[in-house]
Amino acid sequence: MSTTAVAPLTIEDAESLVTAAHRAAEAAGVTVSVTVLDAGGHLLAFRRDDRAVLISGETSTRKAYTALQLNAPTADLVDAVQPGGLFHTLPTALDRPLLFIAGGVPVHREGRLIGAIGVGGGAPDQDHGFASAAVQVLA
Repeated sequence: MSTTAVAPLTIEDAESLVTAAHRAAEAAGVTVSVTVLDAGGHLLAFRRDDRAVLISGETSTRKAYTALQLNAPTADLVDAVQPGGLFHTLPTALDRPLLFIAGGVPVHREGRLIGAIGVGGGAPDQDHGFASAAVQVLA
């Protein structure tokens, strides 16, 4: 039985994701922070524009962490944390708080999870769009 290795998310990949998300946000006239984590949840790249509110950096990191831990875009998870939802008690069950606001997107290569990107600072649907657009640069 042989196993094919999947190339991990590199620092160069992470920097490309950050650049693409920032370009998309700038084109929309929005100031954001962007965080990219590898598959182990380690910070690979981060950028906060000087005009972005300070909390946007924490927000982008938590969005990326949530997308990574649940291997799903955070935009798809909002209903799951409402009372009666599948993950209603999950945020308190983990060591690091999750954030169920659109803007976190997992990054895959050859069908495997290799990291995640989080964008914070715009409206949730904008952040999701910026993160999704960034992931396309690695496709």
